[in-house]
Amino acid sequence: MNNIYFRNISRFFLLILLQVLVFDNMHLNGYINPYIYVLFILLLPFETPQWLLLISAFLLGFGVDLFSDTMGMHTAACVFMAFCRPGVLRMVFSSKDYEVGITPGINDLGFNWFIRYSTILVLIHHLVFFYLEVFNFHEFFYTFGRVILSTIASLLLIIISQYLFYKKK
Repeated sequence: MNNIYFRNISRFFLLILLQVLVFDNMHLNGYINPYIYVLFILLLPFETPQWLLLISAFLLGFGVDLFSDTMGMHTAACVFMAFCRPGVLRMVFSSKDYEVGITPGINDLGFNWFIRYSTILVLIHHLVFFYLEVFNFHEFFYTFGRVILSTIASLLLIIISQYLFYKKK
């Protein structure tokens, strides 16, 4: 049990550091911005209470905002993503019975399940973040293009990290 807490706390700080030091400096033509730090919310155990999920998302977004000078946009996007997570889990959960101890990752639930789950949540995060950044609908299609391309880039990095760092049991 303590191993789960240590792993999640380590993942929390590692993903914030990676986001701030590496991925915030990757602006591919100013159009694509990968956000890998959302992987923390995606990989939290199913048993995580909603209140803890929201507080963790708030702290995660606040940590990235603190170093990125984005004035609460990451915080708002993370909290909304965490708020939507239980509904998305109910929507994409397969007919497989829920087992205690499994995590929402590729290793435990497979590639197809994980890609549906993570695509929906990352898209929600990016929609909130990028439209808060622009804060108008004047450039709706330009912003929507940024959302789609950044979602694809983020998902590619998330899937690569799943295969690199999470071994089969």
